[in-house]
Amino acid sequence: MKRVCVYCGSRTGEDPIWAEAARALGREMASREIGLVFGGGAVGLMGVIADEVLEAGGEVVGIIPWGLSSTEVTNEAVTELVHCDTMHERKAMMEERSDGFIAMPGGYGTLDELFEILTWSQLGLHRKPVGVYNTDGFFDHLLTYLDETTARGFVSRAHRDIIQATADPAALLDAMTAYEPEHGAIWSVER
Repeated sequence: MKRVCVYCGSRTGEDPIWAEAARALGREMASREIGLVFGGGAVGLMGVIADEVLEAGGEVVGIIPWGLSSTEVTNEAVTELVHCDTMHERKAMMEERSDGFIAMPGGYGTLDELFEILTWSQLGLHRKPVGVYNTDGFFDHLLTYLDETTARGFVSRAHRDIIQATADPAALLDAMTAYEPEHGAIWSVER
């Protein structure tokens, strides 16, 4: 993996553990010479991880729609800043420029990005690893929900297994690097 897209909040949350987790992931990525692709903001966890990767000498590509440039306060210090017109374009550009995807704590936008990239994998539109950086059990309820959807027959085991989840940034990057997708499109209708 040369670049990983990290989906995360434009806020840091109420507990400083989230910002420290972003810094730890940023340091780990830079130490492995893995560039960061992110939403282009200078605030929240987005700003924290971008600053950490830059400080460690890594590459940072920010992709932000023109309409969010003032809302998310564009991070002008990045290696490359790309503006686009819509959120749809942003997500497509992030996917094109990334070799894998990690979700960190965030709000609706983070969940939207995570589930869209999972759906694209399910449909065979990409074969890249998807990880959840589950610091302090932040995603435990979401992972339980996904286990329940699998147990009840709404998500196949192969689709559930797309997500790599751990609270350790090194272990997460290791799991993503070792990820072997199913051959071709893994979408199937089970009757």
